[in-house]
Amino acid sequence: MTSVSPETQSVPTDDLGSLVVQSWRGTPPHGNDIPYLLACSLADGANGPEGTAKAVEQLLLSAGLSLGEGLVHAAQRPSLPVSLLVVPGSAVLTVQHLKSQFVPPETWLETVGELGYAYLIFATRPWPEGAGPGDAEALAAFTSDEAAMASAAHVVLPARSLRS
Repeated sequence: MTSVSPETQSVPTDDLGSLVVQSWRGTPPHGNDIPYLLACSLADGANGPEGTAKAVEQLLLSAGLSLGEGLVHAAQRPSLPVSLLVVPGSAVLTVQHLKSQFVPPETWLETVGELGYAYLIFATRPWPEGAGPGDAEALAAFTSDEAAMASAAHVVLPARSLRS
C-alpha cells in the first residue's frame, strides 16, 4: 500500500503511477547476506512511462539522492527524508511524503534485525510488468539490468523500529 501525505508535494503524484516495493535477501559474491529493497513504478502514471520516469527522478533528486553516482549512507545524512521502519511482519519505506507499506519475507526481516539496515535500490526506470511475490527470476532480470541500476538511487538505509 502506497500513500502520500497531504503536505505540499514537489512531484505530481499522478505521474508517479503505482509504486511497488520488493524485498529479498541476497548474497553478493564477496560477502554475507544483505537485505535488499527495490522500489519502482509500474509505469502507469498519467503521462505514461516517460512521465513516470521523470517524476520518480524528480522525487529522488528532491529527496537529496544522487542517481547512478554511487552509494548513499543514510546514517551519515540524518536530514535525508528517506527512512525504513520495520515492525514484526511488515515494514514501511518513506521517501519525502511518500509512504509504502509492504510485507517482506521472514528471512529478510531476520537479516535486517541482525544487520540493522537494508540496501535500497529506487529505480527511475519503470517496470511495467513488475514481479509477483516470490518471482525471483523476474526480480533478478530487472536488478541485473545495468542501465536500470545505473540510473537508480542506491541507499544503505538504517532500519528503525518502534523501540528505537
